[in-house]
Amino acid sequence: MPGLSKGRVAIVTDSTADIPSQLAASRSVTVVPLTLHLGGESLLDGVDITAAEFYRRLPATTVHPSTSQPSPGRFAEAYKALLADHVAVVSIHISEKLSGTYESARQGAEMTDSRRVHVVDSELVSMSLGLVTLVASAMAAGGSDAQTIEDKVVSMRHQVQTYFSVATLEFLRRGGRIGRASALLGSVLQVKPVLCIRDGLVTPLERVRTFDRALNRIVELTREVDQGAGVCVIVGHADALADAERVARQLEPIAETLMIQPLGPVVGAHGGPGVVGVGCYPAGLFPLGLSSTRAVAGQR
Repeated sequence: MPGLSKGRVAIVTDSTADIPSQLAASRSVTVVPLTLHLGGESLLDGVDITAAEFYRRLPATTVHPSTSQPSPGRFAEAYKALLADHVAVVSIHISEKLSGTYESARQGAEMTDSRRVHVVDSELVSMSLGLVTLVASAMAAGGSDAQTIEDKVVSMRHQVQTYFSVATLEFLRRGGRIGRASALLGSVLQVKPVLCIRDGLVTPLERVRTFDRALNRIVELTREVDQGAGVCVIVGHADALADAERVARQLEPIAETLMIQPLGPVVGAHGGPGVVGVGCYPAGLFPLGLSSTRAVAGQR
């Protein structure tokens, strides 16, 4: 990828970080795709199928889409290419409790040079994984070494919050990613869950009566993250741009960084259409200075 040799340390993530391809390229982030299995096809996430195509095809699928992590060999290939003109690689991935991707990356590092490839379990996913990856890329561009970048990501991961709501819990249940939110299944009440990622797992925070109220709670919870210097926020959505824009508008006054991005096919396969959520952290931890809600509001 052009520009990667400018830094001493290369940054790698996987496609569940849902970083738009143009942003990943401009920040010299290498994205290793997971695979989506949809309607008898195996498609590379964000490569063979875009978010827009996935949500358009989803209603017509009779078999629930499934996903698989990249092979260790695919990671090894990426690491080998990057190590040719970098001192080291920091590879940051979706929570090990949600995917086998971290383990594949770790094996890929052993197949190349595990001393120079630092593989990190972010304990996060999607918008929040994207945020810590962008922090890592900014540090690499600033000349930080691999150990310093890894230490920063590890120290930040418990301070990055993920709040989201789903139109239905069915996709989380079918995909086996429902985690602690299984307690919400079978409720006779028409309630909408407000969910978070805690200890690397999907965890219920509360139940509200309407999706509107769930979005309001997501905004309120995000505001509580502000420690005085604003927040760095990515608003993610699964074919629900209008809802995402509403959340972004409400957060704009306190946002040091604010982006809207579609959730890609792999994350969308597990959350289902209609998901809206935020990844956020107190901006004082590491100001990113990114504010391009309109620029990345469209599909990748």
